[in-house]
Amino acid sequence: MSSPASSSDNRPASDAATATPSLLVARAALSKLDEPLARFAFGDYEVEIATGGDALWVVIARPGLGGVAHRAAILAPGDDIEVLKPRDRELVRLKSHGAIGRYDVVIAAGMTAPVALRITSRFTPRVPILIPQQPRDLFPLGSGRDPLAAKGKVTAVQRGLNAGLLYFEMEDPSFGNILYFQNFTALGDYFEATGTRPDAVVGGVWPELGLALPTPAPGDLADAQPLEPGKALTLSDAIVVLRPDAPRDERDSARQFLQMLGAAYRMVDLPPTEYRDWIARAKATLRDLDRAPEATIRHYGHRYIHPYTAAEYPDAMVQMSIVQALHDWGKWQGAAHPLERAFFSGMGRFFDAGLGTIRRYLPNVGDDKDANAVDSWYLYHPLLNLGRLALDGDKKARRWLLGSLDYAIAAAHHFGYKWPIVFCLTDFSVITETAGADGRGQTDVGGVYAWVMLQAFELTGEKRFLDEARAAIDAAIGLGFDINYQANLTAWGAAACMRLWRITNRQVYLDQSYVYLASFFHHCEIWESRIALARHYRNFLGATCLQDAPYMAVYECFDSFAAFEHYLADSGPDLEPAARMLIAEYCKYALDRAWYYYPDALPADAIAKEQRPGNGHVDRTLAFPLEDLYPDGQPAGQVGQEIYGAGAAFIFATRSFHNVEGAPFRLYCDHFIRASERTGERTLTLTLDGGEACTANLCFIRLPRRKLPRLRVGSVDGDMFRAHAELEDRGEFRVPANGRLVINWR
Repeated sequence: MSSPASSSDNRPASDAATATPSLLVARAALSKLDEPLARFAFGDYEVEIATGGDALWVVIARPGLGGVAHRAAILAPGDDIEVLKPRDRELVRLKSHGAIGRYDVVIAAGMTAPVALRITSRFTPRVPILIPQQPRDLFPLGSGRDPLAAKGKVTAVQRGLNAGLLYFEMEDPSFGNILYFQNFTALGDYFEATGTRPDAVVGGVWPELGLALPTPAPGDLADAQPLEPGKALTLSDAIVVLRPDAPRDERDSARQFLQMLGAAYRMVDLPPTEYRDWIARAKATLRDLDRAPEATIRHYGHRYIHPYTAAEYPDAMVQMSIVQALHDWGKWQGAAHPLERAFFSGMGRFFDAGLGTIRRYLPNVGDDKDANAVDSWYLYHPLLNLGRLALDGDKKARRWLLGSLDYAIAAAHHFGYKWPIVFCLTDFSVITETAGADGRGQTDVGGVYAWVMLQAFELTGEKRFLDEARAAIDAAIGLGFDINYQANLTAWGAAACMRLWRITNRQVYLDQSYVYLASFFHHCEIWESRIALARHYRNFLGATCLQDAPYMAVYECFDSFAAFEHYLADSGPDLEPAARMLIAEYCKYALDRAWYYYPDALPADAIAKEQRPGNGHVDRTLAFPLEDLYPDGQPAGQVGQEIYGAGAAFIFATRSFHNVEGAPFRLYCDHFIRASERTGERTLTLTLDGGEACTANLCFIRLPRRKLPRLRVGSVDGDMFRAHAELEDRGEFRVPANGRLVINWR
């Protein structure tokens, strides 16, 4: 750093922060660092690795503009440190060994913009050892390498078991914007060995930030298993992403966050994905929706869907979710399935002509329910799915949608586009204003509302609907990372912003879409868990369903997938590349991860024995998904078996499988195919819409009673791709996720 380190550790603390003993110890150590063991320049930054106090430090600085210090290893007196020859793609490799054991510290650089460093620390105990509570490992630095002289603000920290990230800005000195990301996947062996979980462990209070390694509670140490001597464990896999420029506003901050998260993502070792037969799953779902008595109930001469297995009252959101998914299945098949009409025919009973709206419940709902109570998002989501049918020409859907819009708008005006959790349909009185976890209402309902208004604008051309969409999105400006209440609502908000940008050409709406996306990915589990029962399923890049929920839910998973399809379709080349990549990767992993919501994909002992009261039971023979999967390995399905999530199979099947006229195969791709053209009798050109430098899985599925031909897959530049797997009924290729492909068969 340009400012010389102070020779005194008795400097007064800054008024900007409250000191803790661990902060003062780190401050003293950083003021008296030993001669650097290694140093290098990296872009606009200077990096030094040195010992100080009881630690090995990595200090990243901008001359005259401050820096950050990362504690990479805990040392004991007399430890020997050796600088080793870096291996491929490494900048620095060090080894320490002494009284407590050995640390191997590796620093690597990402070939990314913004710039990023990956600092990995692996520890091998010398003797059986228990690790007590650990201090945090990241400190912003002001003049003289003093953490207490640095001023700044934290924008986002880890929430629950979601991604271990910390996003903050140093304002004085003006070092810039920093994203700190802990790759929890690499720490999996440590979590297993210690029986810990990374719940809200990345964060801190300025200026003592970063990871507080989870350890057994002090009262549990006597019963804890010590770490095994001689067995190496990763204790930290930190990726530090840096930008020298401060964001101008919350929209620019969100865009920078997505860029920086994208840079960190590209440095992570990504888990593999597998081909999933969503067509077979969809057919099994059709069978059980039609035949299983637990799936439906009759009222007023119509069939209605149980939200959970043989449980809960029919409601409009559930009914329309399944109807719309069946509608997409019929379009993909080329003929409507009879169940679509059977379920849709009863929707009229939800319409209240007096109020002019779709109600949540049927008129004969039981006395144990408040017939007039509605979650804010439950008012609008059925309208969204009615809009999708109406835009495909369904006259009843159009009539019910348009007949509900004046009420929908009146509710928005009454609440000033800031909706409560639950309100009364008849007079808009608030039943539940805010969620207990954070004291906020349903902050992202305005996104779904805006999408419904844009559907109405497309159907009618009436400008008032466009004005309503803009008003709802404008009202959310200022919420920043707190915009997420429920994952799928946030995804639809992003899609609405993108559509508004396309219609109005106002840059603010494209930029505001990044705020929705940043909040969405802030709530994603960007790590693969092997904790307890989680070893039986996959959670990588799954979004927790609510802002305070401990689990991923299937409905929010596939509904977000559907919203992101619209977002990418409307985007074009102006979209921030990191946003495109993260969305495409979310959708790719959703196709793989969502398979494990189905109880037949899990061992019986991974499923909860009892479900939430009133939510029925789990029947592993039924092709309906469980609602809940947990990154910390709790039993799945504690909430219930979610029949209203059964639309997942239809949505995933119709987006990932593609019929090729006259070919003996069907295509499967885990990325959206943006364009397809038959350029010859046995030649097909595809355009994929994924992230740069990412990989897509492209499969050729043999049709019944046909034989797979010899396949050639290449880029438009002539580069050919070898088959990744050649099976009797399927050929698989790993291809670039972005760009044009040429396929030939004979």
